[in-house]
Amino acid sequence: MHIHILGICGTFMGGIALLAREAGHTVSGSDLNVYPPMSDQLAAAGITLQEGYDSSHLDPSPDQVVVGNALSRGNPAVEYMLNQGIPYISGPQWLAENILQDRWVLALSGTHGKTTTASMVAWILEYAGLTPGFLIGGVPQNFGLSARLGNAPFFVVEADEYDTAFFDKRSKFVHYHPRTLVFNNLEFDHADIFADLAAIQTQFHHLIRTVPANGLVIYPAYEEDIDEVLARGLWTPVETIGERWNAEQDDQAWSKFSVILDGVSIGKIEWELTGKHNRSNALAAIAATRHAGVPTKYAIEALCKFKNVKRRMELIGEVNGIAIYDDFAHHPTAIELTLNGVRGKVKEQRILAIMEPRSNTMQMGIHKESLLESFEAADRVMLLHSEELAWDLAAAIAEEDLDSNRVTLHKSVDEIVSTAAAWLRSDDTVVVMSNGGFGGIHQKLLQIL
Repeated sequence: MHIHILGICGTFMGGIALLAREAGHTVSGSDLNVYPPMSDQLAAAGITLQEGYDSSHLDPSPDQVVVGNALSRGNPAVEYMLNQGIPYISGPQWLAENILQDRWVLALSGTHGKTTTASMVAWILEYAGLTPGFLIGGVPQNFGLSARLGNAPFFVVEADEYDTAFFDKRSKFVHYHPRTLVFNNLEFDHADIFADLAAIQTQFHHLIRTVPANGLVIYPAYEEDIDEVLARGLWTPVETIGERWNAEQDDQAWSKFSVILDGVSIGKIEWELTGKHNRSNALAAIAATRHAGVPTKYAIEALCKFKNVKRRMELIGEVNGIAIYDDFAHHPTAIELTLNGVRGKVKEQRILAIMEPRSNTMQMGIHKESLLESFEAADRVMLLHSEELAWDLAAAIAEEDLDSNRVTLHKSVDEIVSTAAAWLRSDDTVVVMSNGGFGGIHQKLLQIL
């Protein structure tokens, strides 16, 4: 079968392409921006890539078009597909119908931590010799690729609450029918498609409805927003992080901690990761893989050898004693947790946080009240001014009465780089935060320092 994928260079759709190719299909695809590393990964798999959404890409007609959620009515390829009657399907539905049937699906959901926790779960299963399939919204460094078929029965999927396609406005995760579900946390996000937190809670309620009675739901205790979802209906056994599963801290950074199950220490994790959020991710991953039959001993051993996902506090380089990290954080909670973890690691040494307010939710101003306070652990904060912002970031800085030398707003990446270079000194740590490319700022910093 010839499958053509619209929006193929997104992490999720690129993963679909890799799975389809591995399953033996002829795969082609198109996207507005065809660029590495995804383009290289797809080309290496023998997938034909075309730039743009010209209708000629669908002539002759493929057997099926898989439509990414970035595509909408009015798109030339979409209109041609509809007019010609070419069979089409969404990425999540294609995954459910072609890959997940008869698999034990472990789904990792929540506002934050999905990619990291999914990578942990996949790695634990791999370490235990189970060779899982997976589709993850990033590149786990233990694997070096974002998706593979693996061997039955286990398949790990990052369960995103974003909408499915222009013709299916349900969250992606309702298609996956997990047996093991991790529900990490819940906050308001994706303001471009959700009116409020209640709308997101409804989608998670729909997800909970799909978990069988012989499955397992893992979630943090004492989280009111999650409790409200579960109060609407729960038909599955649960295990809680913070009650049945706990951790005992060995150092300030949470890079060393004991895993506690039912009040008893069952092992110790020592790893490169930091922060309370990654501790919680680890406990959820251990609980999830235990449900799949992996002894906790092996899960803990695996996590001691876990390498985080690219763009999750990824060390890009070190120059003159200055460490530069790349992080995907783009929500105030994620920013705060990440920086607090860094603070625990570097102690009194200086931290420079550089952030690009790029997400749709951020640009709409949904988080303008909490953004600036999320940088409390940083010694210096540099923010990129964006014309796309629907709110006045400069006014927000002034309103907070912040130290003008500590929190600064910049018009360009080059201005940030030159300002940072003048401020930085040996033993400083730089954390660059964005869900995009940020104008190649990481390499520019390495070159100038």
